[in-house]
Parts: sequence; structure tokens; C-alpha cells
Amino acid sequence: MPDAELKTAKLYTDGGSRSNPGHSAGAYVICNLEDNVVEKSGFYLGQMTNNQAEYRALLKGLQRCRQLGIKNLSVFLDSELVVKQLHRIYKIKHPDLKPLFTQVKQLEPAFEQISYLHVLRGLNAEADREVNRILDARGH
Repeated sequence: MPDAELKTAKLYTDGGSRSNPGHSAGAYVICNLEDNVVEKSGFYLGQMTNNQAEYRALLKGLQRCRQLGIKNLSVFLDSELVVKQLHRIYKIKHPDLKPLFTQVKQLEPAFEQISYLHVLRGLNAEADREVNRILDARGH
């Protein structure tokens, strides 16, 4: 269980789909500022696109950080599309992504500070491994 005093954290999220759309999973990893894992979770999401899985993983991670009382959050995703949509650089064209984007934006006021950063997959390895572990375990 995370330290009750954890007010500043890093959140790594990843979503993946085998085929696109296809069987999907998501994961989040919450770390302290020294990059020590505080908590991680992975979950099967059913049939959806890769981008939907990315957003759903982000949502679950943000919800958990809010529950833990984290106030300052740096979020790392390997989906450049999602990061650029969250920064309003890219428009959201797919109608299934618009409500997910809205849900993320509705969670932001729970944090005093939140930032979204695109990282290469290798820097998001723990969340990526969790997504693949779940999909492999389900035979997908």
C-alpha cells in the first residue's frame, strides 16, 4: 500500500490492443519521484481500439492517483496521439475518443498540478509489460 504522505508522484500508463480493434488491456504504474514503484495494476478491457485502451488506462491511473490523495502528478504515456490530444495540439476525430478525453479533463481539477509527457516505449516498459502479460495470459 502506498505511503499516505505521497503527494507528488509519477504515473506511467499504457494501453494496447491485439489487432486494432481487438482484445485490449491497460495498465498503470504509480511511482515516487525516485521512480520506485508504489503501486501498479493491469486490467483486461475487452474489444476496443488501441487508442481507446490508452485512454482507459490513463483514466484508471488518474482515478487511482486521486483516491490516493496525490496532488502533483507527472503522467508519462508512450502514445504521442493521446498526449497531443490532451494538449489540444491534435483534434479528436474519432467519436469514441471524445467522451474518454472529456472524462480525463474532468479529473484534472482533482490535482493541483498535472502534466502529460510523451515518452518512448522503452521508458514506459513496466506498464507495457503489464499490458502484454494480461493479453498473453488471456491467450490473445
